[in-house]
Amino acid sequence: MAGTTRTDGDTWTITTSVGFTALLVAAARAVETERADALAHDPFARVFLEAAADHRAIALADAGDGAGNPMAATRHLGVRTRFFDDFVRGAVAAGVRQVVILAAGLDSRAYRLDLPAGTVVYELDQPEVLAFKEEALRSRGTAPVAGLRHVPVDLRDDWPAALRSSGFDDAAPTAWLVEGLLPYLPAAAQALLFERVVAHSARGSRVAVEGQNGPLDLEGFRAVTEKYAQKGNPLGDFDVTSLFVADEDRADPAEYLSAHGWAVERAGNPVELGRSYGVQDTVPADAELLSDTIGYFTAALPAD
Repeated sequence: MAGTTRTDGDTWTITTSVGFTALLVAAARAVETERADALAHDPFARVFLEAAADHRAIALADAGDGAGNPMAATRHLGVRTRFFDDFVRGAVAAGVRQVVILAAGLDSRAYRLDLPAGTVVYELDQPEVLAFKEEALRSRGTAPVAGLRHVPVDLRDDWPAALRSSGFDDAAPTAWLVEGLLPYLPAAAQALLFERVVAHSARGSRVAVEGQNGPLDLEGFRAVTEKYAQKGNPLGDFDVTSLFVADEDRADPAEYLSAHGWAVERAGNPVELGRSYGVQDTVPADAELLSDTIGYFTAALPAD
């Protein structure tokens, strides 16, 4: 499939490979923002689409979430955005002033959330992705509401060292966000990521995770995607599922954190999480079984 071939050490821009998935998520956030019953509002989602000038992503957002079009199956991204927004709000309300967003993509929380003075947000991602986002917002005169530090690094490299060199304080409590990331990681890379999070978390730290429990049913996901892709689908033959990794030995990160002293609170799969927000159609009925492999949770390392 076009634009979805992965290789060791590969990189990407905002319109290619894994980078393009960030643009697709921005399209979904634009659709969510424009809903009458929106769970989250991202006024910058459309800004990114316009700056990228990618006809595929713009066409998806313009089509909205009407029945039968590709965006009809993405309400879960609005649910997911709300979950992580609430996590950040809760963390800063509890006094955490250091936020780390792993694989930040086109995240705009440093611009759109009401963050207290002294909060510093660290965004880690590929250099070209972060550069695109910075220029897209700066060219429109948009400034972050919190301290924002971009950390251009590949998560396959020594990202903790890059994070520390950007001013990250290992001794201060941190709110970590692991959103829309794990399906792209092999099991070993996922394990290393959480080992590093634990190693660099002071007492009082928190983490919010969109976790993957066991192997993904890639063929099942692909079948649902194809069902909701109408003839003339603007994505063409871009197949996001070909970017996922379905390792059978993938561990549950919640269990790993619990074993290291973190108090875990599970929020359920996408359908269950959506219902907690009053949403009954988070995913199409024929995709509910597939959602069982995804689980949202938060975890906290006690302050004392």
